[in-house]
Amino acid sequence: MVFLINKITVFLAVKDDSKKGHYREKIKGYMDRAEQIKDHVNKLKEEGKYHEQIKIADSATGFSYESLFKPYIRDGLTEVWVEDPYVRHVHQLYNFLRFCEMLLKCQCKVKTIHLLTSQDEDSSAQQTSALAEIKQSLRSQNVCLDIQYSSTIHDREIRFNNGWIIKIGRGLDYFKKPKVHLKSFSFTVYYSKHTGR
Repeated sequence: MVFLINKITVFLAVKDDSKKGHYREKIKGYMDRAEQIKDHVNKLKEEGKYHEQIKIADSATGFSYESLFKPYIRDGLTEVWVEDPYVRHVHQLYNFLRFCEMLLKCQCKVKTIHLLTSQDEDSSAQQTSALAEIKQSLRSQNVCLDIQYSSTIHDREIRFNNGWIIKIGRGLDYFKKPKVHLKSFSFTVYYSKHTGR
């Protein structure tokens, strides 16, 4: 890419028409090759032969659900399967909720989300209640949430009906617990309150 930028810079600086023609042909060749590579990668993706691995270093930032999943979400996406045994505790339920919100914010038309998780033996009532709330909230957006429980589930993956399968080592629970700072609430959604001065 840097090489191409250098060629373009030289092209813009050159006054001789014959040299400009030479550089124009070189730039066109690079651009054509880039398009061929892009088409080849897209073909591999469609055939299910494309593999990409993203490693997130400890304490790294910038790996939101949007940044990781959005490249695999297309207009035709209507159904999603989430297999994650750990959508049980409060923070894990919030992670699942954020994932669902991310799907709704994208340009796709998701109509059904399937969740396969394990039942929390210690606080199953809290888990069931929270998932029922998420289900009701999604229903208000015309999205069906299908919840299934399995005592044998171990692997974590997300499947899209556009062909993408995403294996995710820690499931949706790859965020560290945030540290509490005084300024944290400046990014929080508040209830409407009237204050007088």
